[in-house]
Amino acid sequence: MTETLVILLTSIALAWPLGLYLARLMRGTPMRIDVLFHWIEKPLYRVLGVDPNHSMSWRGYVLAFLISNLVLAVLTQTVFMTQAWLPLNPDNIPNLRWDTALHTMVSFLTNTNQQHYSGQAQLSYFSQMTGITGLQVITPMMGLALAVATLRALFAKAPTSVESGAPVRVTVGNYYADVVRLCLRFLLPLCLLWTLLLTWQGVPSTLAAGPQATPIDTSAGMETQKIPLGPVAAMVAAKQLGANGGGWYGPNSSVPLENPTPLSNALELIGILLIPIAIIFMIGSFTGRRRFGALVFGCMLGMSLLSTFGSLWLEGHSATAASPLLMEGKETRFGAEGTALWATLTTQVQNGSVNGMQDSMSPLTGMVSLVNMLIGAIWGGIGCGLQQFLVYLMMSVFLAGLMTGRTPELFGRKLETPQVRLLAVLILLQPITLLGMTALTLAIPGLAGTSNPGFHGISQVFYEFVSAYANNGSGFEGLADNTVWWNLSCALVLILGRFPILIIPLVIASQLAAKRQAPQSAGSLQIETPTFALTLVCVIVVLTVLQFMPALVLGPVADHLSLTLQGA
Repeated sequence: MTETLVILLTSIALAWPLGLYLARLMRGTPMRIDVLFHWIEKPLYRVLGVDPNHSMSWRGYVLAFLISNLVLAVLTQTVFMTQAWLPLNPDNIPNLRWDTALHTMVSFLTNTNQQHYSGQAQLSYFSQMTGITGLQVITPMMGLALAVATLRALFAKAPTSVESGAPVRVTVGNYYADVVRLCLRFLLPLCLLWTLLLTWQGVPSTLAAGPQATPIDTSAGMETQKIPLGPVAAMVAAKQLGANGGGWYGPNSSVPLENPTPLSNALELIGILLIPIAIIFMIGSFTGRRRFGALVFGCMLGMSLLSTFGSLWLEGHSATAASPLLMEGKETRFGAEGTALWATLTTQVQNGSVNGMQDSMSPLTGMVSLVNMLIGAIWGGIGCGLQQFLVYLMMSVFLAGLMTGRTPELFGRKLETPQVRLLAVLILLQPITLLGMTALTLAIPGLAGTSNPGFHGISQVFYEFVSAYANNGSGFEGLADNTVWWNLSCALVLILGRFPILIIPLVIASQLAAKRQAPQSAGSLQIETPTFALTLVCVIVVLTVLQFMPALVLGPVADHLSLTLQGA
């Protein structure tokens, strides 16, 4: 419990000044560090052929986002398919199979880092440094850029030409300038600091080939064993700070080389929370509505505390917590509580890294992780977490308007049919995708490849798709997921879970920005209040937990009951 409080309080304390800096950065406020970064940024803008001072419409912003993703997709796929012939491959690792390469590319392009491969054995240093770590830096900042653009539109000044009927052009900033600034001035300096701290703690940071060791246990039948190394520290820093989660090693941060000490464990946990919380602190200063920032922070913190302490209790005191079957994948260096804490935070943030196996959590702890990912806005991923929260906010405003007999308004602008239709697309897309793909996989013999029959097998399949859709990337291991079916189906789910949630809220906010803003009055819906915050949390529960209740009952709940009966 002490560790949990220290991690949360330290993360919040560090995120506060970082959020204020982020607000100044995205407002374009002049700072002393401008002289340091301008000489790097200006050549980049010339290479890209863009004017950083040109503000784009939402269409231009989204088009630039999609084009940049397409370019990165082609380059990354090429690297994975040709790594055997590229430099920095001292272990002579062959090219990835086409479907594994495709899934890996889509996974890292969507800031998910779902891994159907074992990094240390199937990727060269060049692939890890460019296709993996490169995307771990760029893609979270792409998501954050779209979230910032959405805030610009949502809190834009009321247009003066609406009454005359003239067309209104709403601008949301320059996509390329936003991404470049966020990468160079925000994430990369943090990654450098975390890399140095992790290297100090013993995480490998080398380009040399791994050494050969002689196993102590000769009964394993191996005369020598190769210890894989590489520039691990830099990737671990990016995976944690960027809400990525994909590890250098297959077992992720449960490997001592990737997470060697209690201090490195704490640094990595703080890295998971730091930027998502900083984004929430950014909101008040960036928009000028500090009460709105407090609303977002209060809702997310409340859900986070409920989820975190619920998981810790379930893992330590539920009926199945003491079962020896559940110790198989626990990280004994940090204890069951330390493993449960990481499992909870990594699914709240959509990070996906682990320091133990999610599959070895008690069934109800696994259910909490599933619910965290289904909500997607308990801190949430970088950018997409805030976008998901804004979707819940708009739906709550719409429902509150219906219940009180008022026209739904958000910050003085009416939510009308076009906006509600777009919201409905996002709300319905999640259950249609997840339940449909889970049912299809379980219905066709041989597709699932589960290692556990019965209820736990259902949880394994459902978790894999939920993790992909939530841009999380963790998994219930034991699933034979490196097949053509799993690679292609998860690639589709990854795309559906990433791009709509980033783009559609920006479209809605831009549509609202073009409308006349009504002045606040006694009859206006007050959203920056505890009452509305409670309404918002209830809407989140209804839209996520209740609609997936049958899947949760057939999976983790039934699994819990079966283990309880076995132990009776």
